[in-house]
Amino acid sequence: MQWSRLLSAQRLGHKGAEPVTPARNPFQKDWDRVVFCSAFRRLQDKTQVHSLPESDYVRNRLTHSLEVSSVGRSLGAQVGQSVMERHGRDLTGLSAAEFGHIVAAACIGHDIGNPPFGHFGEATIQHFFRSGPGAALVAGLSERERRDFLHFEGNAQGFRVMTRLQNWRDAGGLRLTCATLATFMKYPFGSLQADPAKGKIGHFTAEAELFEEMARNVGLLRLGEGRYARHPLTYLVEAADDICYSVVDIEDGFKLGRITFREAETQLHSLLRRMPPRYREIEDETWKIAYLRAKVIGDLIDMAVEVFLDCEAQIMEGRMQGDLLQQTLAAPALAEIAVLTRTRIFETRERFQTEVMGGEILTSLLEAFCDAHLALERAGGDLKQLAPRQRALLRLMPQKPRPAASRYEWLLSVTDFISGMTDSYALKQFQRLRGLQ
Repeated sequence: MQWSRLLSAQRLGHKGAEPVTPARNPFQKDWDRVVFCSAFRRLQDKTQVHSLPESDYVRNRLTHSLEVSSVGRSLGAQVGQSVMERHGRDLTGLSAAEFGHIVAAACIGHDIGNPPFGHFGEATIQHFFRSGPGAALVAGLSERERRDFLHFEGNAQGFRVMTRLQNWRDAGGLRLTCATLATFMKYPFGSLQADPAKGKIGHFTAEAELFEEMARNVGLLRLGEGRYARHPLTYLVEAADDICYSVVDIEDGFKLGRITFREAETQLHSLLRRMPPRYREIEDETWKIAYLRAKVIGDLIDMAVEVFLDCEAQIMEGRMQGDLLQQTLAAPALAEIAVLTRTRIFETRERFQTEVMGGEILTSLLEAFCDAHLALERAGGDLKQLAPRQRALLRLMPQKPRPAASRYEWLLSVTDFISGMTDSYALKQFQRLRGLQ
């Protein structure tokens, strides 16, 4: 892969590249377009770790995305500085800042497709179509279409949101640059190429042509039918995400009283190359943990950049294995933190109770809206033949259902609607569905 193509400022769906100007380049505009779209605003009420938390301190998807974008900008700019020193003659008109802006824009939207109730919401939607009431609905679809629902994924939904759903133009999307979209694409393949164990995918069948257009534009390396190597800067998006959730989970756990001060201090200290001398000046425990969190993030950024630059040739040739943080000296400490946060923060009675509630909410909503669309399909698009409740459900959809829509199309419209809900809105819709509000 070539950096000159990988940093393409051409917008998906446009013919010519937008000029890169110092004042406000196309990648900064990408960041702005994501921040101002409604799907991004809804992240303020979507689960990061804690669904519907009583404390307003803990992170949600929106604050997490902002933090990841901040870290991503630093990662991108530092890598960009070295790449410009190595390959600057081939990158006329660009600077290290552009790398940072691309990574920041990809990071700000990295969770934009996540459904209510976090990864549990993803698993609930998958189960609904694999062995729940939705299994019969997808049975008649093509294998490619069917697997889109069996492997429903926030990453693929995010690509759909940004390239198709978030604009007034039909199938217009946000028209982001190909560089930003490719950097966002953590799994550059569709559902037919999904790993059966992990089930991760980067796009649905409906967006396959858009994905191919983007991949061609930036020159992603083809590894096989429908499968490509990652955009190099995607490794920085992944690192930014990993740095933020690993470190801030410790801070959130301390604030919630699930991790003691001594445990939080010890874990964060284990990630530092050296203890900062000013730490002794701080007396308040909350500020101590916040200070250590900031210093740890800085150290992890430096470590991730070092690994990226050491592995640049492997990354550009599509031979990179694993992620950046796994290859740093901090990897053992991060693994220990993952065990602590899983047992003390994730695997709690309160979390399991919320997941039971979330599963009931999402399954009920999927069942109700799929039933209404199936009735419309069987009635040949004639709304008059539907039960009053089914007609009312269809009127709740953001877009008026198309009588001629295929089974695949209307199933996508249902998952679009439900995955776009916030935790609170999904709860309210469920209560109204059951006549409880």
